Amino acid sequence: MTDRKQTAVVVAPGRGTYNRDELGYFARHHPDQRALMARFDAFRQGMGQEALSALDGAERFSGAIHTRGDNASGLIHACAYADFLAIDRARFDILAVTGNSMGWYIALACAGALDAMGGLEVVNTMGTLMHEHMIGGQLIYPFVDDDWREIPGARAGIAGKIAEINARADHHLALSIDLGGMLVLAGNEKGLAAFEAEMPVVQSRYPMRLPGHAAFHTTLQTPVAAAGQARLGQDLFAGPKLSMIDGRGAIWSPKSTDPAGLRGYTLGHQVTEPYDFASALRVAAREFMPDVFIVLGPGSTLGGAVAQSLLAANWRGMGSKSDFKAAQNSQPRIASMGIEDQRKWVTG
Repeated sequence: MTDRKQTAVVVAPGRGTYNRDELGYFARHHPDQRALMARFDAFRQGMGQEALSALDGAERFSGAIHTRGDNASGLIHACAYADFLAIDRARFDILAVTGNSMGWYIALACAGALDAMGGLEVVNTMGTLMHEHMIGGQLIYPFVDDDWREIPGARAGIAGKIAEINARADHHLALSIDLGGMLVLAGNEKGLAAFEAEMPVVQSRYPMRLPGHAAFHTTLQTPVAAAGQARLGQDLFAGPKLSMIDGRGAIWSPKSTDPAGLRGYTLGHQVTEPYDFASALRVAAREFMPDVFIVLGPGSTLGGAVAQSLLAANWRGMGSKSDFKAAQNSQPRIASMGIEDQRKWVTG
């Protein structure tokens, strides 16, 4: 691993990244951020919610507790934001930030468009609203092979099936997130069940339902968007200090961002329309040309989606999983802070 200063784009994770192996993540990695966690805890307790430090410090991981939207959102935000603060700025020049789905809220805080407490307020409010409303669900389905190469016709076949099911009476199904080599679909129970029943099982596990996830990034979330707009005021939002790439691939720059427009996108389009994570990564790669993408923790599952998105963009001439692994072995292109040796490289 080279010791010269690297340029970097930072990627914030979304839901589903704080699991059994991540229990205690904040306490292990951020003992120097106890004051920050105390502020987060005070906010949560003021809302009648369990302290994040208590959730992170629990004796045992509980899926029913730790993966609930009102708990998982705050936990992931705290871990990811503290990871961002831990990046060694003497070794990395951060050019821009982006995120996957809920990770957009974290990216806002990392970029300074929300302050530390504003970031928690936004992510905690939206996570709680999603949990309280719990409209619909999500599943995930791949369109690439084991070497991360796109299977000819697979994506079009998935899109056709989505449209066919969504046209049926009382069935709702739509694209939620373009995740690089996989598509996250969202809908109501009839729509999701029809897709599960009618699509072939691939790689022995897909289609895979995502437990505890609502129908994020679809029009089914319109009531959640409205509730978020009513609760989260314009005063929380400011112009960013770092460039941000959103879920359309649009860039929000420090000198030209309208905070009102940023709030409008964050609590409107970002909630009810598909989130194109693959486009965000493609734009980040081509417009900022970083040496490395740094993926914040907790967890390390987002690294594969980042790599698949970059392969689809033919970044640095890479077109397959084997190409990516060869490049990683010679010079890291993606560093996941949820992986210990990569974390050490990023934090110095």
